[in-house]
Amino acid sequence: MLGQLERPGRAVVADFEAGLGTVLRLDGQHVDVVVVVVEPTAKSLEVGRRAADAVREGGLGRVVVTANRVRDDEDVARVRAAFPDLERVLVPDEPAIVAAERRGEAPLDVAPDSAGVKALVGLAEHLLPGGA
Repeated sequence: MLGQLERPGRAVVADFEAGLGTVLRLDGQHVDVVVVVVEPTAKSLEVGRRAADAVREGGLGRVVVTANRVRDDEDVARVRAAFPDLERVLVPDEPAIVAAERRGEAPLDVAPDSAGVKALVGLAEHLLPGGA
């Protein structure tokens, strides 16, 4: 299956379970980008830091940390302190995203100009080849 995923111009985005298991199971297989999603809580930041360290130590690929539900400057400071030398994308806690999700609608369709949606669009653009 891996050979099928290696075709030029093909992008695969996968959302795996939380924790270190998926990163550890990569077992040396390189990927283009690993997006480590965290929230600005002590436990989440610690697990995220361990996942990012495992990716970097294994030379598995580029790491982008995405901090979700960032509420204030204190949250921003926590994320920056936990990942001082990694690329970070901060996604604010966004009521418009929560409301759209509860209605079963895409936040991009309902609130494209909200700060949270703009951050997520920026993340997608950042992950595309040539983005950074």
